[in-house]
Amino acid sequence: MSETGTGPRQAPSGAQWLRMLLELGPLVVFFLMNSKGNLIFGGPPSQNIFYATATFMIVTVISLAVSYWRFRKVPTMPLVTGVFVVVFGTLTLVLHDDLFIKVKPTLVNSLFAAALLGAAFTGRPLMKQLFDAAFDLTDEGWMILTRRWGFYFLFLAALNEVIWRSFTTDFWVSFKLFGIMPLTIVFGMLQMPVLTKYAAAEKPIRGGE
Repeated sequence: MSETGTGPRQAPSGAQWLRMLLELGPLVVFFLMNSKGNLIFGGPPSQNIFYATATFMIVTVISLAVSYWRFRKVPTMPLVTGVFVVVFGTLTLVLHDDLFIKVKPTLVNSLFAAALLGAAFTGRPLMKQLFDAAFDLTDEGWMILTRRWGFYFLFLAALNEVIWRSFTTDFWVSFKLFGIMPLTIVFGMLQMPVLTKYAAAEKPIRGGE
């Protein structure tokens, strides 16, 4: 934690935009290829989900590589998600079954929920380890965020199951970009009172007056 901050640290705007691009880029490509893949590759529209999956894997790997090149590290959550994308994307393409790429979000979000809620149950505010570089909070604040995000990821896992089982593949792909991301942004904004209320007190500066 920083020694002087009492709230969110402001990252350079260029870095913020790049992080957003690296996170949203693969999803945008996934959506576009699922919509227009047949026009590019000449196959039937029914194959679009497989074109989308293949390009999704490639762009995800590129995104992780650029993130490491630019910031010299890859955040835990994008790294775990990337591994699942590659593994379940490969299963989707090899077995020619889009079930694998559809259940991937369920498994990833369930894993995050289990990690966060399990850590909270044992008294460890896991969010502090994941986002300590971004915010200065008390341990109580980190514990609240750990529980809340744990339940939110559990909600996302259940929501993904409902969407892919109840609607078309095209709707599921669209919801990943235009549904999940806005929901996550709104949920994150709703946590701002926690960031304010539980901001760590500024440490006094020692020295003579």
